[in-house]
Amino acid sequence: MSDLRPIGPPKSREFDDLYFSADDGLAESKFVFLDGNNLPENWRNAERFVICETGFGTGLNFLSAWKLFEETTEPHQSLDFISFEKYPLQGEEIGMYLQPWREFFGDRLQQLLAHYPFGIPGFHRVVLNERVTLTLIIDDVNVAIPKLIADVDAWFLDGFKPATNPDMWSDTVIENMARLSRKGTRLATFTAAGKVRRNLIAAGFSIEKVTGFGRKRDMMIGCFTGDEA
Repeated sequence: MSDLRPIGPPKSREFDDLYFSADDGLAESKFVFLDGNNLPENWRNAERFVICETGFGTGLNFLSAWKLFEETTEPHQSLDFISFEKYPLQGEEIGMYLQPWREFFGDRLQQLLAHYPFGIPGFHRVVLNERVTLTLIIDDVNVAIPKLIADVDAWFLDGFKPATNPDMWSDTVIENMARLSRKGTRLATFTAAGKVRRNLIAAGFSIEKVTGFGRKRDMMIGCFTGDEA
């Protein structure tokens, strides 16, 4: 690892937007995506639990889910985490940005960096251990998600603001979310954008606007009902 040091909160070069909260990224990840998807309660009786994320970024949400899963489940249960990323960070950058939580994650961060397939397009299935698997899809989500075959239990919608990254919130993405979901599949996202809400409802998701993290007033959580508007 180099001697690079972060200057301010991590920001995307492509979208001029923060990867996570400047106040506390780890707390934001828990509040929005773990609590928003009612985890760990929703995976307590699942033999295999599948999370799909739009926007891998620094891997903070994945590491948070991985740690919580191992701490709250039984040895026979497994976690499949699927994530899309069009503009992957270098492993060096991930290590730099997540340095404040290196001790919290234990050896999980180092394991992720050891397997991280930087810059190689396509589907990369990484078996971290007998219980946890990461499928990192380095591609445009609109091109890749129609190729995905999965039974998703929870969605982490984390693709920067719809105003700056509209492709991550496209009709293609939302239609395929519905295809990959079952009745009861949950979602959580930091955004409360009206267009995103209306499109999710039209695709068969029941959506609720709730209090957001920190200084953000609102966010959305939801559940797939299959009842298209």
